[in-house]
Amino acid sequence: MTTANGYSCLSFLTDYGRADGFVAICHGQMAKRAPTARVIDITHDIGPGDVRRGAAVLAETVPELPPAVHVAVVDPGVGTRRRSIAVAAGGHVLVGPDNGVLMWAADALGGAEACHELTEPGLWRHPVSATFHGRDIYAPVGASVAAGTPLSEVGPELADPVRLPAPRREVSGTAAGGEVRAVDRFGNCQLSVFASDLSRTVPGGTPERVEVRAHGNRWTVPVADTFASVAHRQPLLLTDSAGYLALAQNGGDAAHGFGLRAGDPVDLVPVSEIPANPV
Repeated sequence: MTTANGYSCLSFLTDYGRADGFVAICHGQMAKRAPTARVIDITHDIGPGDVRRGAAVLAETVPELPPAVHVAVVDPGVGTRRRSIAVAAGGHVLVGPDNGVLMWAADALGGAEACHELTEPGLWRHPVSATFHGRDIYAPVGASVAAGTPLSEVGPELADPVRLPAPRREVSGTAAGGEVRAVDRFGNCQLSVFASDLSRTVPGGTPERVEVRAHGNRWTVPVADTFASVAHRQPLLLTDSAGYLALAQNGGDAAHGFGLRAGDPVDLVPVSEIPANPV
């Protein structure tokens, strides 16, 4: 929650993994500057440099957390001229590199209200490494904000934070088109379309089956509510916990089965709308 002097909670997301001491080192910087703040680790298993995956996970997670400072470090451009920012949105603050990893989360919190570039070296750890800004800039600044430092003191306002391209989302009268927004560790392929998009392609609501079209291939799968609605190892389309449609496989890996990865285009066509003899 927000306190009179800042925030009682920080969250932390990175692509650092757990094999090294990087996460603990950043926790140490946070503890030095905000010793009473609770730190919630969202994940540190984002694929190395996978900014889109980090952005997607952050956006799905932060609306479920209490008001907090969210430090996100997926930063393949560390040490370059890319900027570092703090974004206020919906009573929260997001801190990290200006490469798009923060802005989907800001949107999920109701939209960015202010954005500041991190230029105040008095809030950083020194010396600053060219390869570890999570330790030297983001963890210290995030914790300082949690401890009560106002955003006006982290650096000047910024009007043009970097945004990742919005995922494809197209709905016609007979099909819903999107892309694989993310693939989780179970192999479920979260798409960039919603059940409401699919229902617009069929009079009367959601179809019972769809033809999945990707990479020139076509598969017919049922639309179901749960993984167990189909037999073991069988594919299905369902609505995931974040509200997106997802291609899944009961007890299996849909990404492997369909040959899909994040960013791949996917079209969903209700089976009733497919001609008997498609050209």
